[in-house]
Amino acid sequence: MTDLHKVIVVTGIGVISPCGIGMASLQDRLLSRKSCLAPAKDIYPGFEGTTAPVGELPEFAPGPNARYSRSDRLAMVAAQDAVADFDRQQPSFRESGIVMASTVGGLSEIDPGIAEDPAAWYRRGGLARASSYSVARVAASVGEHLAIHGPTCAVSVACASGAMAIAIGANMLLDGAAPMVLAGGSDALCPFTMSGFTALQSLDREPCRPFDRNRKGLNIGEGAAVLVLETLARARARGANILAVLRGWAMTNDAYHPTAPQKQGIGLAQCIGRAMDMAECGVDDIGYVNAHGTGTPLNDIAEANAYELAFRGRKLPIPVSSTKSYFGHCLGSAGSIEAAIAISAIRSGAIYPTLRLTDPIESAAVDWVRGEVRRQPVPMAMSASVGFGGSNTVLLFANSGSTAA
Repeated sequence: MTDLHKVIVVTGIGVISPCGIGMASLQDRLLSRKSCLAPAKDIYPGFEGTTAPVGELPEFAPGPNARYSRSDRLAMVAAQDAVADFDRQQPSFRESGIVMASTVGGLSEIDPGIAEDPAAWYRRGGLARASSYSVARVAASVGEHLAIHGPTCAVSVACASGAMAIAIGANMLLDGAAPMVLAGGSDALCPFTMSGFTALQSLDREPCRPFDRNRKGLNIGEGAAVLVLETLARARARGANILAVLRGWAMTNDAYHPTAPQKQGIGLAQCIGRAMDMAECGVDDIGYVNAHGTGTPLNDIAEANAYELAFRGRKLPIPVSSTKSYFGHCLGSAGSIEAAIAISAIRSGAIYPTLRLTDPIESAAVDWVRGEVRRQPVPMAMSASVGFGGSNTVLLFANSGSTAA
């Protein structure tokens, strides 16, 4: 008999991305196969490249002791969207946990002028600017906005952060640390981030081409996504609409290099294996992988190698696509946005193709989804995330029908 207190389900999803606010806007853009990527404007003097910004954000009145950065406000919009149908006056809602990821935090509030005269820069804007620098402010801002007083946790492990926040949130529920957890990630476009990736020679000036033999690098986007997690027992008790089941998750580290992935993809392959073990599923049970797929020469080949290892013995090649081809790499929020997309694939029976993939990496284990949207049942989908420093996180989602037990 399945212990319903040990089954984690998703009962809310909130998203703000370059596609707009809400899952409907995101899904419509993916179904239309239209990219949000465009030539960058006003990132910093002299920058030339391609990005995917979010439009105007609502203003939030600052708290008595702090201001909200753009990363904070993105997170607040996504969290508000995620709980739009919840009764926020219930005591159990206020006791919820929050796990939010970010790599930028409030650095988006600093402009390049600080380099000329830091003291003068602070005098002009006031030290209140500094209150939003910490990545921990993103989670705290969500708590302030929704009046949630449960345990709050910040995650910052580079580009796997958003997915890892969801995994940590699920573990909190299994530990009984909170009745419900809001988990996800948020990152804003930031000149310091852009200059860092420029120094690493990781950016493509044109729209990126994940998994293409002629790929040249990534593009940066911004956004936030929040998943509401709770146990199946609690969700059923309150009559919640169950969007998906988080069947398995895992986190590993390559322990290999500060920025480069391990070339054979061993760490990610191990992470995939552990997530499947937790989900008690086999390689043929997974219908789709939403890949990390950045478009960099190093990441994409390592990731393809990981799928070769992880899905060895599968009857048919595993369908894989990268939705970063639509809105770029959203850094600390990428894993949470892509988790939402994996759930969308399950619920809609639509696998979104990688854009601009004309000459894919050769892989006998992978069925690269490109061209048209592929319509087929997806009972289980995987979201894979990889970050600098070797961080790997894999999330396995299944349709709500798998809660029948």
